[in-house]
Amino acid sequence: MSENSKIEWTDHTFNPWEGCQKVGPGCDHCYAETRNARFSGGTAINWGPGAPRRRTSPANWRKPLAWNAAHDEFFAVHGRRQRVFCASLADVFDKAVDPTWRRDLFDLIAKTPNLDWLLLTKRIGNVMQMISETAQYRFDLQCIESPRLPDNVWLGATVVNQAEADRDIPKLLAVPARGRFLSMEPLLGPVTFRWASWVDHDAVCKRDGKVNHLEGLRGIHWIIAGGESGRDARAMHPDWAREIRDQCAAAGVPFLFKQWGEWLGQHQDGSHEHDPVELNATDAPIRVGKRAAGRLLDGRTHDDFPK
Repeated sequence: MSENSKIEWTDHTFNPWEGCQKVGPGCDHCYAETRNARFSGGTAINWGPGAPRRRTSPANWRKPLAWNAAHDEFFAVHGRRQRVFCASLADVFDKAVDPTWRRDLFDLIAKTPNLDWLLLTKRIGNVMQMISETAQYRFDLQCIESPRLPDNVWLGATVVNQAEADRDIPKLLAVPARGRFLSMEPLLGPVTFRWASWVDHDAVCKRDGKVNHLEGLRGIHWIIAGGESGRDARAMHPDWAREIRDQCAAAGVPFLFKQWGEWLGQHQDGSHEHDPVELNATDAPIRVGKRAAGRLLDGRTHDDFPK
């Protein structure tokens, strides 16, 4: 599926800089921090409070220009635009990043209109402020007056449990963006969008005359879910993934199941779909490794994308 990336939901990955800091439970076993340490003599020199972020090379920054130039060839083969996951080893909306780097990134995004840029963040609360800040650096008067992301940007928020969903989805929905998505990986608990706490049901009823119990998914255009991989990976109960899949199907939201991670549950074949969500002795998962666990959910892959 991916051209220059091993990540199932993108064609290319591009890192304008490297480095970050843990901000939530989903960050506990950060693969990017581990990678940074591996290439830095055993210490993650670009991770943690006060650590410097490392800007990547000019040659790396030229790659999206080449992908953009190859649009016609790619479209002829695949019938769609190329997707670029930006900052797999960082966070675009990290306050520790030099604001001029973010300005340069948005200049690059403007120069590559044939690419769809996927900006995924664990700091969704910073986005509106940084859009305005970047607009001022770029002297973008239109964006200063009406802050919004460029039309070739899909904005994503990482949500790993119900608490993060309740806190961060309203912030995501508040950002003017052509596309919004959720990355629910590693999924660390059940998440429901039914009668969502962030929805003003009275306002919806006055506007539409009725309220759908999945109103919490209005304005979300795509959901990616998956388990955790790596040495200290935590297990994901199959019902957590099923519940998100089923809610997406009911609401008409594209759903992509990325992976089970390291663990294989005994009931991932769908034979016990109505078991309780809590893991118990009979449901105990078995560590088999990411490759063996695979990415089939009840016997099929889920590779849905927004149109």
